[in-house]
Amino acid sequence: MFSNMPLPGRNNNNPPPPPRPPARNNNQQPHPYSNHNHNHNHSGNYDDDDDNDNGNDNHNGSYNNYNNNNNNNNTIPLYDQAALQAARFAELSLGALANNQAPLALELSNASVMCLRNCIEEPGHELCLYDIARAYLLLGIFRSYRGDVVRYFKYRRVCMSHVARLRGVPHVDALVAAISFHDSWAYMIHNASEENIPDIDDVLPRPGGCGTGNATGPGSHSADIAGYDTNKNWIQGAPSIFLDNAAPAINRSLDALACAVRSCCDQANLQVEEMARQVGMDMPGSNSCAGGTATAQAVMANENELCSRNIVQSAQSLLNQHAGTSTAKTEKHGVRLMVLSMEAFLDGGDEDNTGGFTDKQVKNLLKVCEIILKNPHLLHAPGPLYHMVSNVAILLCHLLNGMHANCSASAGSSSESGGGVEGVLFDEVMDSFMAVRKLLNLHRKCLPVRLRCHGIPKPNVGPFRKTMSPEAPFVDLGETLMCASRGCQGFVLMGCSPCVAAERAMSAAKAHARDGDNLDEDEFQRELGDLGDDFNLDDDTLFNILSRIVQN
Repeated sequence: MFSNMPLPGRNNNNPPPPPRPPARNNNQQPHPYSNHNHNHNHSGNYDDDDDNDNGNDNHNGSYNNYNNNNNNNNTIPLYDQAALQAARFAELSLGALANNQAPLALELSNASVMCLRNCIEEPGHELCLYDIARAYLLLGIFRSYRGDVVRYFKYRRVCMSHVARLRGVPHVDALVAAISFHDSWAYMIHNASEENIPDIDDVLPRPGGCGTGNATGPGSHSADIAGYDTNKNWIQGAPSIFLDNAAPAINRSLDALACAVRSCCDQANLQVEEMARQVGMDMPGSNSCAGGTATAQAVMANENELCSRNIVQSAQSLLNQHAGTSTAKTEKHGVRLMVLSMEAFLDGGDEDNTGGFTDKQVKNLLKVCEIILKNPHLLHAPGPLYHMVSNVAILLCHLLNGMHANCSASAGSSSESGGGVEGVLFDEVMDSFMAVRKLLNLHRKCLPVRLRCHGIPKPNVGPFRKTMSPEAPFVDLGETLMCASRGCQGFVLMGCSPCVAAERAMSAAKAHARDGDNLDEDEFQRELGDLGDDFNLDDDTLFNILSRIVQN
């Protein structure tokens, strides 16, 4: 998803640049565009050249040509090349990780870090800031996939400090919408509690200069969002990109979905804590201020437009609007999957219908299964897509259990059971559930323990099923290994009494805390641990340099 973010100035039809001269030493005059205070007009762009330089020009072509009447040397400075290469290496590292090439992914990630170290103390051109910010974002996403929460928030903090400087650079709203979308994942797995995340303010002070408010729409610049104190750990509050009618439709849709996820997480936190209070339990990691989050306050202030159901409908309309434009070169399967999932989750259901689900709800659930089976790489996409698919699978379990219970009840009073439309629907839902469950289980094994969503039990069928009782549920959700996110737990606990739900939520929280401390059981960490430890030193060196620059 993030590899499709627009890159300013890209034009692969331009001719390659002239050969690059040798690197200048300290006695040479600095490049005339190495200083941010110089204001020149630029046109054209550089694309990857074909010279035999062992990949030193392996940048992603997002840097504009330098054209100046007084400058004969129009090649890209070495430190700007490093900035461009950093973004490309970071992008490739995520692709390698999605392709189960963990050692290669670490090598590419380390290459990106080394490139950033080569350009961090040199004054790069202002048009390179976009690529540098993008590189830091992708490195943070890579770290989040490894379960390295501390370095994820550090990379995100550096990324936001660069975003705050992106004024006059096109496509900033696309980058901010992408950050907001992945922030919704962090918001969800940490249950919207900033007390549960590491404090990095001493190492990397937050971007400042914009006060303590929040940008709220067309009157604010996208870069302003990075400077607000409420967004220091994740973007929250009113969805600024969505409220900006001048922003591209696809970026507004992505930001709207991020806001909907945050809003649903706030509601789930309130529900879990209310159930805990009813039974007199003290939930670990409880966030008593969940109802007062910046997102909750923004939604309450503009409920007609920002409530979960309405904003998802707006995201659907914006996605359709984008699909009809000339810039829509490929279908946004990930955004479409998010919209369909959220529509299914927010549908109130129909108690009179089969399994308590409406026809539209069943259709959306099956459509999500179809999209993910045709595009399994979406499980590796940034943001909460993997959790959305897991919760869709849980709803399919509820649907199968409802249809199975109805069939069992009708079997005792009618001989016309097991066929007709309901039989066809049951078979289709069963096939989709089994296929998606297999896909999720394979993906789940590749994730660190702390990032895994539900471990979904298998249906109670076959000669080795645990019980032969006809009253037993078709899929016993009581055996589910629940996700640490309360927003995800609510799908498993549908229909449970407050006492049972609170007990299971508390048990899941304790189990995840125990598993998070026991890294010996983590297959992912065992595979990457030795190689990752060596590369961690390079990351820490980069952060030390950044910290020194910021503090000075």
